[in-house]
Amino acid sequence: MILGSGGIALTACQTQGELVQQESNLAAAGFVVQIANTAERQAMLNRLPANQFVLRVHDGVRHYVYADPGCGCLYVGSPQAFGQYVSNQQLDFAQAQQMAVQDYVDPAWNWAAWGPWGPLGPIYGPGIGGW
Repeated sequence: MILGSGGIALTACQTQGELVQQESNLAAAGFVVQIANTAERQAMLNRLPANQFVLRVHDGVRHYVYADPGCGCLYVGSPQAFGQYVSNQQLDFAQAQQMAVQDYVDPAWNWAAWGPWGPLGPIYGPGIGGW
């Protein structure tokens, strides 16, 4: 179940060049990529709305998560990264925040499949979270 209305969504029929550009835009804004490199992660990735932001709150910390089935990955960013993305894309910040899915709730979705979560998203490093 998804709470909220709509989402910042990209067109469903993006070209390969547009997908690469979107990935670059997310990375440039400070989003970190998480590859769906296990069967469990791939199944969880497929449960998220494709090519739109969802807001995940963990231990009181907000994370913006963007599921990209084209690359088989998630992009995870802080509110600052989301703000930078909105600014870089010259979007209206207030409208963009309202359009982002406000909370993602799916009892079958396993956030732990992506490893431990820190203040800026999943914690990265050798041997952590399957990396």
